[in-house]
Amino acid sequence: MKKIVDYRKLLEVTEEATLAELKSVYRGLMKNWHPDKFQDAIEKVNAEETSTKMIEAYHFLVSIAPETREQNLTAYTETIANSNIQDFEFKSQVLTVDFYDGNTYEYFDVPKAIYVKLVNADSRGRFARRHIFNEYVYRSTSKLVATTA
Repeated sequence: MKKIVDYRKLLEVTEEATLAELKSVYRGLMKNWHPDKFQDAIEKVNAEETSTKMIEAYHFLVSIAPETREQNLTAYTETIANSNIQDFEFKSQVLTVDFYDGNTYEYFDVPKAIYVKLVNADSRGRFARRHIFNEYVYRSTSKLVATTA
């Protein structure tokens, strides 16, 4: 997906970058591009835009990193095995799936043909489990709800 490639280029990391490497590279780049380092107004605005893009890229890449997905594998497996699909949306090869348990996942680089097959499937859940859930890079986009004790 273009977004993933662009973010990796921006942070100058490869597909194989670990979370520790990603964090180290991100911190180094943020030191160089922190807006407070610049006195000139134009340079400061440019640094703010660049640092904002880097923050977004870092958080995105952390969310799709294999280590992050491994940490959340139990919850993900629970959702895809036991919760039905509530709704889904397809835009620019990104399939967003909402589940009845409240979780939402984005799947990247999903071909339009697969989306069309999902729409036309007799059992969307069964189709997704067989052809989507474990085939594409995904990330959780669920909002965590704060609880009060």
